Amino acid sequence: MRRLIGAIACGLLFALLMPPAAGADSPQRGDGSIVAWGQNSDGQCDVPEPTDFVVVAGGREHSLGLKADGSIVSWGDNYFGQCNVPAPNTDFVAVAGGRFHSLGLKSDGSIVAWGYNGDGQCDVPEPNTDFVTIAASAGHNLGMKADSSIVAWGGNWYGECDVPVPNTDFVAVAAGAGHSLGLKADGSIAAWGDNIVGQCNVPAPNTDFVTVTTGGYHNLAYKADGSIVTWGSNYHGQCDVPPPNPDFVAVAGGGNHSLGLKADGSIVAWGWNDVGQCDVPAP
Repeated sequence: MRRLIGAIACGLLFALLMPPAAGADSPQRGDGSIVAWGQNSDGQCDVPEPTDFVVVAGGREHSLGLKADGSIVSWGDNYFGQCNVPAPNTDFVAVAGGRFHSLGLKSDGSIVAWGYNGDGQCDVPEPNTDFVTIAASAGHNLGMKADSSIVAWGGNWYGECDVPVPNTDFVAVAAGAGHSLGLKADGSIAAWGDNIVGQCNVPAPNTDFVTVTTGGYHNLAYKADGSIVTWGSNYHGQCDVPPPNPDFVAVAGGGNHSLGLKADGSIVAWGWNDVGQCDVPAP
């Protein structure tokens, strides 16, 4: 596994970055600050003070930041209460943002969900225990258990919640607009759900992947050699990784744009840039 030296996240038309500390292995900056750019129609790029964040996530038009003390701060669109973190706001270890809902993973392995629940995306299946990672999308969620199985819930219009068998040996999950991805321990990716633009057609050779993420209708994964592989919708060039394509350590997908974090701490952005979501702020 390549060393993660920073953390990036995308919303629909905006991006969030937690720069690394110089010379550090930690995925957060020394001061825990977040840099945000792109569409700011609902204040989703107005990061609250103080800055002691350790994890960041983006929804459609809202943002979430996990603090060092285990609390979650959320800002941006709150029409459906997706920014109203339920009490007690403590002991969180991970966050995820969906279209109009949010998820938080607690240190005891339980998941808390809040916001829009029109498709049951906030109804975490029982037993709500032993989760180790989470992913959220428009209307469905994925949670991976300690036994490496995946639990899916919410809207299942395209089979995005029908985890393929064998439901074992997963190490990471990602949720797209109507499809889902699971990274296996052997470095292969399983994909299921909506495949209208080929978002479930993992390019061959389906080996040596170390992480996976999704945008709306496109996916990104990087290989053990630091290169990024993309597939699915490419209407806005969101799958056209700019050369040179080595030395990436993290990836993130927005609605129609993509981000890649390089080993030197710089970000490469490509795809739709109508509101500046690909204009990474200097320095």
